[in-house]
Amino acid sequence: MSKSAIDQQALDHDDVVEKAAAWRDTGKSVAIATVISTWGSSPRPTGSQLAVDEDGNMVGSVSGGCIEGAVVHEARQVMLDGKPRLLDFGVTDEMAWEVGLACGGKVEVWVERVE
Repeated sequence: MSKSAIDQQALDHDDVVEKAAAWRDTGKSVAIATVISTWGSSPRPTGSQLAVDEDGNMVGSVSGGCIEGAVVHEARQVMLDGKPRLLDFGVTDEMAWEVGLACGGKVEVWVERVE
């Protein structure tokens, strides 16, 4: 990974954390999704994050658009039941045709509520 890519990832992380904190400061429930592993040509590296508020607003990215809708849905469920989830998306996933990665890779995303 190039220095500019590392710098951009750090900037993206800061934006996600700041927005999540701002939502929490207004009393909204918030969940954070974090890429914990990838395989193949996944568009986002490990550590990439997406913050979601209770209204479904989001900031950041875990896939460049391939799975964000499904991750937002699951994040909203995490906010409701408080149970973190490990999401697994890829070409062998039963949801591949619905939310599969166009790149043909695989990504695992950990979603947890921010307290």
